[in-house]
Amino acid sequence: MRSIVAALIVIPSFLAGVPASAQSNPSVDQIIKSLTPMGDVSRSATRGIRLSPSTGAPPDARSSALPVTQASAKATKGPDGEIAPAQPRAAAPSVNLTVNFALGSADLTPQAIKTLDDLGKALSSETLANFRFRVEGHTDTVGTREFNRSLSERRAAVVVGYIVEKYKVPATRLEPAGLGADRPLVPTADQVAEARNRRVQVVNLGT
Repeated sequence: MRSIVAALIVIPSFLAGVPASAQSNPSVDQIIKSLTPMGDVSRSATRGIRLSPSTGAPPDARSSALPVTQASAKATKGPDGEIAPAQPRAAAPSVNLTVNFALGSADLTPQAIKTLDDLGKALSSETLANFRFRVEGHTDTVGTREFNRSLSERRAAVVVGYIVEKYKVPATRLEPAGLGADRPLVPTADQVAEARNRRVQVVNLGT
């Protein structure tokens, strides 16, 4: 009886030790859905990409993605002659992913490879085959700005390289960009280890 009780206690302890990334990353279908534009994304997105190390970011981050562009449409006159203000363009479809790297390096961990396999399947799917994507690397605020920017650039390049090599996605469809701690998902003070800010964000750039 004592051994049975012990087993029941071990299971939740084991689950508690599982990284949040293993539980929060979206499936292949969810990635495809998040990156599929509702309209003409090529007219509302600027060129760019986001990449980052591990995170506990929400699976479908389309609603939390930073706006890629602001309103640039001209104001128009309504039927009554009044000038209607320009409406802001919608942010481009995007998704946040937790990609675990070895501490302070751009070496992929087994957990990262699993996540990138799902991303590779999504980006090579028929649904997304005609779109270009920016792969952005983001970090938290621990460390210097220069170090975080350099590290996120290397990690973005590694992510893109993996997708291109294994899933034969043309390199012309993927643009790596390391943004360091400049665009946090969760604003924090300096030197704060906020896991949700250590992420890879993939943004649909249009066709």
